[in-house]
Amino acid sequence: MARKLDADVIVVGGGPTGLMLAGELRLGGASVIVAEALERPSGQSRALGFTTRALESFDQRGLVERFPGLETSPMGHFAGVPFDYTVLEDANFGARGIPQSQTEAVLEEWAGELGADVRRGLTFLSLEQDAEGVTATVVTADGRQEQLRGLYLVGADGARSTVRKAAGIDFPGTSGSQVMHLADVVGCGVRPRPHGERLPGGLVQVFPLPDGVDRVILSEYDTSLLGAGENVEFADVAAAWKRVTGEDISGGTPLWVSSFTDATRQAAEYRRGRVLLAGDAAHIHLPVGGQGMSAGVQDAVNLGWKLAATVRGRAPEGLLDTYHAERHPVGARLLSNTRAQGQAIFGGEESQALRELFAELIALDEVKRQLAGAVSHIDIRYDIDADGHPLVGRRLPPRTLETADGPVRTPELLHPAQGVLLDLTDNAALRAAATGWRSRVTTVTGTPPSAKTFDGATALLVRPDGYIAWEGSDPAGLSGALERWFGAAEAA
Repeated sequence: MARKLDADVIVVGGGPTGLMLAGELRLGGASVIVAEALERPSGQSRALGFTTRALESFDQRGLVERFPGLETSPMGHFAGVPFDYTVLEDANFGARGIPQSQTEAVLEEWAGELGADVRRGLTFLSLEQDAEGVTATVVTADGRQEQLRGLYLVGADGARSTVRKAAGIDFPGTSGSQVMHLADVVGCGVRPRPHGERLPGGLVQVFPLPDGVDRVILSEYDTSLLGAGENVEFADVAAAWKRVTGEDISGGTPLWVSSFTDATRQAAEYRRGRVLLAGDAAHIHLPVGGQGMSAGVQDAVNLGWKLAATVRGRAPEGLLDTYHAERHPVGARLLSNTRAQGQAIFGGEESQALRELFAELIALDEVKRQLAGAVSHIDIRYDIDADGHPLVGRRLPPRTLETADGPVRTPELLHPAQGVLLDLTDNAALRAAATGWRSRVTTVTGTPPSAKTFDGATALLVRPDGYIAWEGSDPAGLSGALERWFGAAEAA
């Protein structure tokens, strides 16, 4: 007899990706256990914000208000060359100055409110999957082994993912060639260098943080002087800082120290049987432009509703496979843009010509739009209907509609994480066609600010992740799209 399930889904890893996924699963009606190795939050924050698209994902779940004082920055960069991202409609460089620790706290609170079971002090050891589910063996903080069983297991356990290894999923790519060291320091007395300063011995950056903290980042061109590793100490970083800048920061008080490289790898499969990967477990790259955590959050939003529908037995055939089909190309493009930036940013004199070329190209508006779309993730378009309306496959832009109940922002319609049919021309036939999916798709009749607001669309079917699955006025076409994404219609 099969062992009783502990939850529909076991998520290994309680960082932003795992916690966002837990909330998404709960909104979709799936039970979830998050197994996190740390007994308490570390308080460390590699990420200091998130991209436009991640911000929109938080907005569509009503989470933005939980980040008091949130501000976005119009100015960003590509390969260290600054430019204004608002050259592209709806784009910006994202929310700045929000420590990852704060994002994790917000997401853990939200997921807990929704009923996610977050269990700390559980280190993943191994897994076994069969035709009915997955059993994960974990080790508790006091050294005991326990087993957790779910229908599916998701590895959101970071770049060194033990879930990925246990599932036998290949992680091809390139090893790091450039070492970077990071320290959050109080009282180091250095001037801000948010866009970096290139010196003969290397590149340095300084980001002022709240409470008198400075984040210092450095990369020496001579990588033999200071190796990468988990055990790098502040004394080593201070010595390297003095070698490169001539400044002495050794009198500062370090809050934490870390190192990373420009290693670039992507999982060959985001799903193998009943095991899936998300976030850094699926893709690693140079942390430039705040894209890493944001990509993980978007992985979670794409996967959550599909996996919840699957475990509840209401997913159409092949729905879960669209997770890899949609997110793997996005991850590949992310790795491409971060590698290109890394070669320009961290190369020495041999990369100067490349940096000068980037500066020339970024002066062109079309290039600005292209790069702003890539780094903000605004330009993502899933391959849903390549020949369809220009909005199909893209995310629903945040706009205000006039409805019978008053004005409503489109992100608010997605708070419950259900599908939405936007009837923009008061089409009774479309509304009638959607009634068989009324428990999974909310129909909203509204008037946009102008006929051009949604590129002339008459009606839009929006998935729970905010991406547009269909446009048109034909009830038969709508029914086909509803079946494709939400399964069979309910009995009358």
